[in-house]
Amino acid sequence: MESTIAKAIKLQYQPVALFWSNEKPQGAMQFQEKKWGCVMWLAAAAARGKSAVADAKTFGCFGGGVGLGFGNQYKNFPGGEEGFCHFLSTGNAARVGGPELAEKIKPYMTTESYDNFLHGERYIKSPALVEKFVKTLPITDIPEKYVVFQPLDKIDPAGEKPQVVILFVNPDQLSALTVLANYGRGDNENVIIPYAAGCQTIGIYPYREAKSAKPRAVIGLTDLSARVYIRKQFNNPNLMTFAAPFALFEEMEQNVPGSFLERHSWQSLMSEKS
Repeated sequence: MESTIAKAIKLQYQPVALFWSNEKPQGAMQFQEKKWGCVMWLAAAAARGKSAVADAKTFGCFGGGVGLGFGNQYKNFPGGEEGFCHFLSTGNAARVGGPELAEKIKPYMTTESYDNFLHGERYIKSPALVEKFVKTLPITDIPEKYVVFQPLDKIDPAGEKPQVVILFVNPDQLSALTVLANYGRGDNENVIIPYAAGCQTIGIYPYREAKSAKPRAVIGLTDLSARVYIRKQFNNPNLMTFAAPFALFEEMEQNVPGSFLERHSWQSLMSEKS
């Protein structure tokens, strides 16, 4: 599937199709079972032209398992969901049994992750607020075995309709996509930026939106940890993600001709980069 949008905004990297399947593409990148990895690396691989895949045993990290739709993997976090609630906030050092658990899992952790487990990532103020955060997530159990990331140009929409199309974009391109998502709607809140992990903004949040009569796009890579990891993949500090449920992406594709993307303001921004 060729993208009119990608051409119009001069996208540097391939749009990425995320879909569910019971079959794994031949030669697809996949994390080893029980090995850590960031789901955003899978999306990045597809943006560079490769296939990538995850299942319920190879999602890389607990947040990635949640983000891709393999249920509430926070229950399997060291120390259970309570351990995660402390990890994302103030840390496990002061929690009963926390330091002892940290020592048990230390051989399997990086220095940074060990420190975060003890002292917290501090992304949410308190464990109680993390608990509320988890309860508000649109946690999903997908019906198929695999979540597959494919370059969009390898997708035949007549045979396989993606759940989500993900674009890695710079600030100007993000602005254009936000305008385009609202262009034919008659209202102005068709793009959201939830606080969530990078993988959750390309997975479970767009999944939720796809069920709506008027699905919205989801902006991501506001996750600071994911930004660190993805910067190493692209060597580019300015990328964000724009994840559109497929119905919205098709709507946006149809709205490119005759839109602002053919007019002076956008052309001026593009000429500054050429």
